[in-house]
Amino acid sequence: MKNLKIFNTFSGKKENFIPLDPNHIKIYACGPTVYNYAHIGNARMAVVFDTLVRVLRYTYPKVTYVSNITDIDDKIIDAANDLNVPINEITQKYTDIYNEDMSKLLVKAPDIQPKATEYISEMIELIEDLISKNHAYEKNGHVLFHVPSYENYGKLSKRNRDEQIAGSRVEVAPFKKDPADFVLWKPSNNEQPGWDSPWGYGRPGWHTECSAMSEKTLGLPFDIHGGGRDLTFPHHENEIAQSCCSSADASDPKSYVNYWMHNGFVTVNGEKMSKSLGNISLVKDLAEDNHGEVIRLSLLSSHYRQALDWNDKVIHQAKKLLDKLYKLLEDLKAVESSEINESSQDFIVPLLDDLNTPGLLANLNKMINEFKTISDKELPEFKSKLLLATDLIGICQEDYLDWFDNGKVDIDTSKIDALILERLNAKKNKDFDKADAIRQQLLEMSIEIKDTESGTDWTVKV
Repeated sequence: MKNLKIFNTFSGKKENFIPLDPNHIKIYACGPTVYNYAHIGNARMAVVFDTLVRVLRYTYPKVTYVSNITDIDDKIIDAANDLNVPINEITQKYTDIYNEDMSKLLVKAPDIQPKATEYISEMIELIEDLISKNHAYEKNGHVLFHVPSYENYGKLSKRNRDEQIAGSRVEVAPFKKDPADFVLWKPSNNEQPGWDSPWGYGRPGWHTECSAMSEKTLGLPFDIHGGGRDLTFPHHENEIAQSCCSSADASDPKSYVNYWMHNGFVTVNGEKMSKSLGNISLVKDLAEDNHGEVIRLSLLSSHYRQALDWNDKVIHQAKKLLDKLYKLLEDLKAVESSEINESSQDFIVPLLDDLNTPGLLANLNKMINEFKTISDKELPEFKSKLLLATDLIGICQEDYLDWFDNGKVDIDTSKIDALILERLNAKKNKDFDKADAIRQQLLEMSIEIKDTESGTDWTVKV
């Protein structure tokens, strides 16, 4: 079987994945800050790394996957103040909702889901260590990491000195030794949550949290650290600085993490999601109108490193493909799948090439088209390929009868295609009454059609 290849953000190129321990793969992905409902951008990260973990579990004997919950943050404090409720009420509510939403998308729970507030002592120890090694300093109740003390700062994001300062999310405060220095610990007033520390009552900086949680749950170094592209700088850059200058090796960024992976942004109808545009797509709303597998497949329809535009066409295409795959499973119901062999493994090679889900979907579409030409002798292996591929990307996990509303919908793809062709010819001949009649006939068969620039698509209406 071919080796897994992943694009390492740190090196800026695709590399063969060489595990630190082939018997135990360790991966960490930054989870949500829980002060509101999960949106489709949060879901993309969760689905992408869930798929990666599925591939890793297929390839290696043991995988430990950690994805955290940020449950202390200024945004959370603001949300609690706005609603006049305790912070833990906010964080517990939205943690539960996030996990429920991800479950709908067939995202398996991580092996460990640490909460930031459970690791405060570890964060304090990390900060004390950085101070003792002259990488951090205390000023006005704040503790800050001194960026010039770490010579490898900027290697992950490929940012120069000016870009580091301009792109930083942290305040350029007068008490900083350097404008790029970032907060490890900040003071809290009586109205804000906090913990006792050597620097007074306060709370950790956001970046401190993931360094402490990843080290505590996985040890250093570990294999893969992931998250959305927007976390590359400053969050992940700061994590490297903190961890390498404390517990790991300041001269070697790989002493913290071996490979860095980042998924691309999600836009909505070609525009960036924002409150001002009112186009934030929440998972809970999408799940009211779409099956979780449709949302999941839509998120996997583009390569994870590329931007994904969320629109009706993407959803429609995902639903159409799932209908066809479930129909294929129905047609194969009497076939016993064979053992996984080299041919079956070759079929999923796109997933081993930097998680190329569009490549695997192309293979699945090819299977659908080739099904009627497959001999009875070939069907067991054919089915094993189908089951392996769909399991690895987390789709077709329903019974086909449930998918088609307990068998109420009878799908005959050849008949559907013939009617669509007949309708097309009718439109060419300007026989629009006949075209409308065929559309109605298809609707009565629970088939919805949509005319596009590339032709006529159909999905099952249940």
